Amino acid sequence: MPTFTATDGTRLAYHLRGEGDPLVVLPGGPMRASAYFGDLGGLTAHRRLALLDLRGTGDSAVPADPATYRCDRMVDDVEVWRAHMGLEHMDLLAHSAGAALAMLYAARHPRRIRRLLLITPNPSALGMRASSGDRLAAARLRADEPWFAKAFPAFRAWLTGEADFDDAFLPFFYGRWDATARAHADAEPAQTNDEAGERYFADGAFAPGVTRAALAALTAPVLVHAGELDGGPRPGLARRTAEAFPGAQVSVQPRAGHFPWLDDPQWFVHRVLAFLDGPADFALLSAE
Repeated sequence: MPTFTATDGTRLAYHLRGEGDPLVVLPGGPMRASAYFGDLGGLTAHRRLALLDLRGTGDSAVPADPATYRCDRMVDDVEVWRAHMGLEHMDLLAHSAGAALAMLYAARHPRRIRRLLLITPNPSALGMRASSGDRLAAARLRADEPWFAKAFPAFRAWLTGEADFDDAFLPFFYGRWDATARAHADAEPAQTNDEAGERYFADGAFAPGVTRAALAALTAPVLVHAGELDGGPRPGLARRTAEAFPGAQVSVQPRAGHFPWLDDPQWFVHRVLAFLDGPADFALLSAE
């Protein structure tokens, strides 16, 4: 397991899986260990994944200052990691809350991005969030599922602040509530640093106007990938996220939830590779 040292002295770990050109991966959660990615639906057969355990998660050390769990404070971790791996430019994939970190990184270090993939992204860095209405509308698409009658009232009560989180509504986060999804959900508590997660979106983490202005000048190709059944983001919010980037592509995976590589691995890998292996971006190459 390779490690490197962040600017504040925290030892951070990452994991290398698969063969091929490197694909740098940032996890969501927020603050969930990168183990939840698995092989990203079989993407390891085509790319060598470099998966970061954010500070205080997985095999990375707990920082001396818990304030460094704030999303914007970890941009430097990503930059030090890139330099440690010897990558002049990188293909960067980020999932969910990790997409907020990726957007901040791209805004601050645009020339280091070769291609950017935002998978079911949380667009907080742009001043947007999935609303309770979004999540309930997506949940209603599952009304024909056998677990819906029990799950929907619990989900609504949680979103309105009337009740605590309930495992009964975990199926809403997956396109298929099968054995694979259950095992993935069961692993989440042990993989997540809840204290760090509460600090990730703390006040001061984002300056949406500044970030939008910087991202509007990003020359790297961008893919925003949504799940048809996901409530955070719904496809409409994913499209609005893409508008922050010049010429970004948007894809919506049929019958997929928040973890699309689990719902239809073949569809997911095909779409990701089509983006990664597409024509090189001339504007980026000519600028270097």
